[in-house]
Amino acid sequence: MEGLALDLGAVSARWRERIEARLADYLAPRADCPAVLRDAMAYSLLSGGKRLRPLLVLLACEACGGEGESALPAACALEMVHTYSLIHDDLPAMDNDDFRRGRPTSHKVFGEALAILAGDALLTRAFEILAREVTPPEVAAACCADLAAAAGDCGMVAGQVADWQAEQTGVREVAELEGIHRRKTGKLIACGLLLGGRIARAADPQLSWLEDYGQKIGLAFQIIDDLLDVSGDPVKLGKGVQKDAQHGKLTYPGLLGEAESRRRADQLVDEAGRIAERFGPRGRLLKELAQFVGKRDH
Repeated sequence: MEGLALDLGAVSARWRERIEARLADYLAPRADCPAVLRDAMAYSLLSGGKRLRPLLVLLACEACGGEGESALPAACALEMVHTYSLIHDDLPAMDNDDFRRGRPTSHKVFGEALAILAGDALLTRAFEILAREVTPPEVAAACCADLAAAAGDCGMVAGQVADWQAEQTGVREVAELEGIHRRKTGKLIACGLLLGGRIARAADPQLSWLEDYGQKIGLAFQIIDDLLDVSGDPVKLGKGVQKDAQHGKLTYPGLLGEAESRRRADQLVDEAGRIAERFGPRGRLLKELAQFVGKRDH
């Protein structure tokens, strides 16, 4: 496999180019899609970003011996679901953010109604892509079920609700905070790995390893996010900082302090790296990606 001879930066750059091209293809004008809706979808979906979630799909597929190209539809579908969640999360009724990735948020450009509809359209387009383009049909069905579960009422949406409730009542225990972020962030990240493994026709033990790895880097990602909200560079982040404190949210640094939060993130990254080693040489890039998550500054 070519990726075994390349470092994560080179592999990521190669795949990001493929991901961006495929996402643009999926948003090509279609007869019954209003141009303004397509523009709003593209504004958020094609605005760049790390493309971490689709990259996880592709690396997981390759770690399990599959061809990454075959997982591109699933990778793009996952990114569409993630983007829909960002559009809705930025709305005045939610986090009321003005900037995302260094640009005005969707509702600032298109208005709240069209922003909501653009998010809705990306969510449903994601499942159309999975159903039509993932093969064989039983794998497509499993991928649709996995993504729906990770994004839905017991997954990402559940985490958002728990996060909203915690703003009213307060969070006092680490376990409660981890429960919020395991659903809000971790399940969608873990789902990306599971999708890649399913498309590679991985065995059940490998699928379990991928889910475990995903939960650990998902939680590490959120802890780093909380740390960056306290002391990150808003220029690098492309959005404002200290928003959590303004909204009364209790974060890992707020509950544990910055030093202990950093220690926990490092521990999770190390644990994820050890899981990646179970895949042998094919797991090297997953290990490097876990280390990237722990060291990111934006």
